[in-house]
Amino acid sequence: MNATKRRWILRIAVLGAAAAGAAGWWVLTPEGLPVGIARGNGRVEAVEIDVSTKTAGRISEILVNEGDFVTVGQVVARMDTAVLEAQLREAQAQLQRAAIGVQTANSQVTQREAEKVAAEAVVAQRDAQVTAAYRRLARTEELASRGNAPLQTLDDDRASYEGARAALSAARAQVAAGDAAISSARSQVVSAQAAVEAAHATIQRIQADIDDSALKSPRAGRVQFRVAQPGEVLAAGGRVLNLVDLTDVYMTFFLPTVDAGRIALGTEVRLVLDAAPQYVFPARVSLVSDVAQFTPRMVETAEERLKLMFRVRARVSPDLLHEYVTQVKTGLPGMAYVRVDERVEWPANLQVRLPR
Repeated sequence: MNATKRRWILRIAVLGAAAAGAAGWWVLTPEGLPVGIARGNGRVEAVEIDVSTKTAGRISEILVNEGDFVTVGQVVARMDTAVLEAQLREAQAQLQRAAIGVQTANSQVTQREAEKVAAEAVVAQRDAQVTAAYRRLARTEELASRGNAPLQTLDDDRASYEGARAALSAARAQVAAGDAAISSARSQVVSAQAAVEAAHATIQRIQADIDDSALKSPRAGRVQFRVAQPGEVLAAGGRVLNLVDLTDVYMTFFLPTVDAGRIALGTEVRLVLDAAPQYVFPARVSLVSDVAQFTPRMVETAEERLKLMFRVRARVSPDLLHEYVTQVKTGLPGMAYVRVDERVEWPANLQVRLPR
């Protein structure tokens, strides 16, 4: 056999092996999936929300049952508010007392201002007396210097002048004391007003606690569990109900490295549930974990890296969920099919088929 003939035989063998490998891949691909579409087992999940108490207290009533649908802001349970209402009445009484304190303090300011005005009038009077006494003393001194006025009169006039000056100083001191009294009274007004604001804040806080005692659903969804029952006493943050948000539903599944590395956020996904295999639901990739979930103990070779599995989440459109909200159920197992190659068309068995 010459060299040319051996080369042709080798080429034919290689092509045959390649064809057999391609045929083997198609056969081994689950359900005859074309190359470019990967799949993984998953389970339908939804965002869960706990309706909890803000403050410690006793559950008065629960207004919904497991399986009920609730809307945003709907009151689903009530806490006993007897203690809070008593505290509210106490705070309202304190507010009234603080308001009276403001009025009293304002009255004190008015009184102190009137006293200051009176003290200023006394100062004016005493100033006039000092002027009159000074002039009288001056005349007496002139007459005494000529021998026309007795020394006793001079002494009396000098004493009267000094007494008038002392009285003026005392009157001015009264004005200064009046200023200090006014400042003190105004500070009492500020203190009384602060007491009013504090009472208002206390009332608002207690009223907020009373309002929060009506437990409301933060989202539209379905009641999954009644964690507590009427009559139970819960601590602050105690769980009363568990809800599932049926507008935020997704399937979590796992893909190997070779597939997870080729998908991006927003990639098309098809979901098929075990309970309803006749339907195919559309979804899109909303999360690809940046950390492998199933990791071999030692990752040293390319073959071992291929064993890494990454968590992927496919989210269903909220508009579609809203249309079928009464039929959405969480916890159902199924399969997620991902188109890792955008050029590949979805096969007929994975075309979207929804319930009528």
